[in-house]
Amino acid sequence: MFQPDPDFSNIAIVDDDESVRVALRSLLRSYGYSAHAYDSAGALLANEELDSYHCVITDLQMPGMSGIELLEHLRREGNALPLILMTAFPEVTLRKRALSGGASCFLSKPFEANALLRCLRQASGAEPSSALE
Repeated sequence: MFQPDPDFSNIAIVDDDESVRVALRSLLRSYGYSAHAYDSAGALLANEELDSYHCVITDLQMPGMSGIELLEHLRREGNALPLILMTAFPEVTLRKRALSGGASCFLSKPFEANALLRCLRQASGAEPSSALE
């Protein structure tokens, strides 16, 4: 059975769709991760425990701050927290912008659990990065 690295097991999920948040949280917990869900990038950034997360999995398109804007905000602040972007509308220009901006991985919805686990291993440095899904 898959077990996450204890030093890379606390994951934040950011998605404006409650059903996605619930499903991802359940999936991650079933693999041994600690998962916390937020309905917006602003809610994540307002959380005083942001530094306790090992990775953020975020939707690309959300009201307010998008997933790419979240990534760019974190990088401007000097925060190198690994970030995995997911979207149902994978555009080449957005993928390039995300990956060149420092995203660990870019997932197209729907995706298999194994693809997400591979992205998490890449984000943790446990697997070579292909960044493209």
